[in-house]
Amino acid sequence: MRQYLNYFLSGFLIVAPIGLTIYILFALLRWLNDLFAGLSFDVPGLGLVVAVVLITAVGFVAKSFLVRPFLIITERLLHRTPLVSIIYSSLKDLFDAFVGDNQKFNRPVLVRMSSSEQLFKMGFVTQPSMAAILRDDLLAVYFPHSYNFSGELVLVPVENVTYLELPSSEIMKFIVSGGVSRLG
Repeated sequence: MRQYLNYFLSGFLIVAPIGLTIYILFALLRWLNDLFAGLSFDVPGLGLVVAVVLITAVGFVAKSFLVRPFLIITERLLHRTPLVSIIYSSLKDLFDAFVGDNQKFNRPVLVRMSSSEQLFKMGFVTQPSMAAILRDDLLAVYFPHSYNFSGELVLVPVENVTYLELPSSEIMKFIVSGGVSRLG
């Protein structure tokens, strides 16, 4: 019986990540298709194609010098509206941190957590100086949590930080996987 349980667990560890990935992708495709369900024709994948085309068109129009002032005014309005400003600025900062011209997680580091122990954590420098709080000797390092969409921000002494010469995406994958994925 124990051998069958081991087979089941081995199979589960293979099937679950693949199955969940496929399920999430199909759920996303189904949701996008449902957005256009009122159309008189049903084409599988049409929602995804239309969403990509619309998002690309918005990006194209947003780069226009005629639309830029309108976007700036809209963004100012969103930043000044109570409650909306918290949601909008948090989401904007989150997206900016991962994609676009202002990526924040692009400086991976290895941080010695204690001068008395050989304890290290991997993270990303988000602020190279804490002069704003009169602490030039500190920098801000974000440590993502494994298997979670959370993390912690720690201010650490500059001398405890070693910059890593590895791609940020590889470091993020390593941290989020709990150190299971390979580096290099």
